[in-house]
Amino acid sequence: MLQADLLLPAGWSEVVLRLGLAILAGALIGWERETAEKPAGLRTHMLVSLGSAMFVLTSIQTGAVEQSVDVLSRVMQGVIAGIGFLGAGEIFSTTRSDSDRIRVRGLTSAAAIWVSASLGVMIGCGLWQLGILGAGITFLILWGVKKLEPG
Repeated sequence: MLQADLLLPAGWSEVVLRLGLAILAGALIGWERETAEKPAGLRTHMLVSLGSAMFVLTSIQTGAVEQSVDVLSRVMQGVIAGIGFLGAGEIFSTTRSDSDRIRVRGLTSAAAIWVSASLGVMIGCGLWQLGILGAGITFLILWGVKKLEPG
């Protein structure tokens, strides 16, 4: 079982560190999206990651988690649901004029927004090593796999 005291930052310097690392994790993903000329780029991913970290840090700092660890679970669920709406706005479909085929676009950007939120949650909870590792892996997937895709 998770103990609430393990989530508590050691002081305000650790709060600043967590928020800063959340911004950097979002920036890494956002930079890749920005250089790929996608609508959801650097600022979007930085804000999503920062906002997610702020939501979990708020529940930790206010002591709500000390009353019940379920509070953190509910905050995470809220972040996931909210980001789902943001990601859904990134996905759209078009019909090609030369055929009746529908082309869906924005799935990768929506997934990247979702991952940025998860990184913010991880880092906000103090799992910054896991968050930074996740950001690096995500960057490699977005940048590296694109090189392997046809066209």
